[in-house]
Amino acid sequence: MDKNPARVAVIMGSKSDLELVSAAFEMLDRFGVPYVGRVLSAHRTPGPAAEFAAGAAAAGIKVVNCAAGMAAHLAGVVAAHTTLPVIGIPVASEPFKGLDALLSTVQMPPGIPVATVTAGKAGAKNAALYAVEILALSDPELAAELRTFRAEQTAQVLKADAELQQQLAER
Repeated sequence: MDKNPARVAVIMGSKSDLELVSAAFEMLDRFGVPYVGRVLSAHRTPGPAAEFAAGAAAAGIKVVNCAAGMAAHLAGVVAAHTTLPVIGIPVASEPFKGLDALLSTVQMPPGIPVATVTAGKAGAKNAALYAVEILALSDPELAAELRTFRAEQTAQVLKADAELQQQLAER
């Protein structure tokens, strides 16, 4: 991670979410975006979570990603204490396999928005990419890196398609 001040905060409701949010850390590293990771719970550490959220902008944070499962109120609690963009990552857990977390994250009352991505590692990766997109609005170099990333993704899929077409033609 870069030694510059963090621009993205990745908060997880429990240390057990670390494996999942590692996908976000990897994506932010890929783009060279400095970040901070925290374990803060909406239910078990409500004061510290609110305090972190309230001070995030002053600390240089531009976007907050929040991963939480079950009654996943972390993104909403954070959003209630900051005007920064908050992206919620529902964590799949028992007994509802993430549906509870998805609904808790996506159903915010009017006036306190939370962007919500899919559950799991794909969601963590997309939340980081969404944060990069937000930062790229005011960072031309990051915007160029994002365009390169998208072009590389496109090339990978088209290569896989060409290989499939070749295999089918040889049948």
